[in-house]
Amino acid sequence: MDKLMDNPWFIKGLALVLAILLYSSIDHPGRKLTESYVPGEEAEETIKDFPVTAYYDTENLVVSGIPDTVDITIKGPITHVQTAKALRNFEVVADLTNVKIGKQRVKLEVRDLSDKLKAEIKPKSVNVTIQEKITKEFPVEVEFNANQVEDGFSSGKPLSEPKKVKITGAKSEIDRIVYVKAVLEVKNVLKETITKEARIQVLDKDLNKLNVVVEPETVKVTVPIKQSVKTVPINVVKKGTPPAGVTIQSIELDQNEAVITASEEVLKKADSVRVEVDVSKISDNTTLELPVIISNGITKVTPQMVKATVTVLKEKEEEREEEKEKEKTVSGVPIQIQGLPQELKAQITDPANKRINIVVNGPTNKIDEIDPNDFRVYVDLTNLQEGSHQVNIHVEGPPDIKWEPEKSLAKITITNNV
Repeated sequence: MDKLMDNPWFIKGLALVLAILLYSSIDHPGRKLTESYVPGEEAEETIKDFPVTAYYDTENLVVSGIPDTVDITIKGPITHVQTAKALRNFEVVADLTNVKIGKQRVKLEVRDLSDKLKAEIKPKSVNVTIQEKITKEFPVEVEFNANQVEDGFSSGKPLSEPKKVKITGAKSEIDRIVYVKAVLEVKNVLKETITKEARIQVLDKDLNKLNVVVEPETVKVTVPIKQSVKTVPINVVKKGTPPAGVTIQSIELDQNEAVITASEEVLKKADSVRVEVDVSKISDNTTLELPVIISNGITKVTPQMVKATVTVLKEKEEEREEEKEKEKTVSGVPIQIQGLPQELKAQITDPANKRINIVVNGPTNKIDEIDPNDFRVYVDLTNLQEGSHQVNIHVEGPPDIKWEPEKSLAKITITNNV
């Protein structure tokens, strides 16, 4: 056999035979269709998952129900079957060029298949729905997990750019749209403003995704993040009872205010922090370094430590001091609001911290015991209407001492509570 393959005349003869066989298998124009084939030359092949091509007005219509693929069985001369299977030089078509809007059944057909072959499609026809294609503009709603904002920080209103997107699809799908969301996915804890691309999701009322085209598919989302802080007074709280013969004359702090960090909800309720002084162990004048105590929900306080200067009077000194006059300033007495109808609300704008200081004067032993809780400070808003007003600050206090508020007028703004 090797010698035959080396013979050039053998090679030329073999090539001629193959050329004649190939020529005879080609469908020539004008060739008569009366050629006969022996049964052994017939074949049948099934091609699985053959793609379906739909022809319709893609600019104005949306079609549903056309399968992506079908199974097609072709029968005929073996050479034609094998060629068709290998080249796939034909197509399965759903011709919808002249259809009307609505539901209908469409027959699938084979095009460009050799006329020597027969084809059977499964399924032969399909139910389709033809709908008008429309485009509509929708506002984008940004969604992100607010729990990812770090404690002590708060998030502002998230923004998207652009604010609206165009959505194209079948009218029935467009009519089902309830939510157009840009879902921001963040892995890390947020403590500064973030800007990131987010993909648009189009959902119905049951949060099912809809088969529509969105332009653009993504938007740029910005979530502003800021630290939540507030300045509040530091209150002194006495613990225990002084030793026998000792009276606590005063406790003065080197700092009377602190800056606290918390969520906006916690900050709305927080109005002070405190230091606790155990007077049961104090018998002489002393200076203590004490921690600033915060309530639950507050994540940070500045300063964390303050110095408290404690002045005491011993029994003999106390007897002499009882007859002396003394003056001191009671700081941070809160201003209350009264006389305002329920349908209105008021905001004190001056003083901004809604507190005043009161200068008190009287016997030393009584002045030493005075604190903010001994006074009632209020503004009376009876008969006042909406708008800005300047009103008198009223003070009620102990009858056996003198006092004078450092501020006698307050500025308030009244608005409708609805």
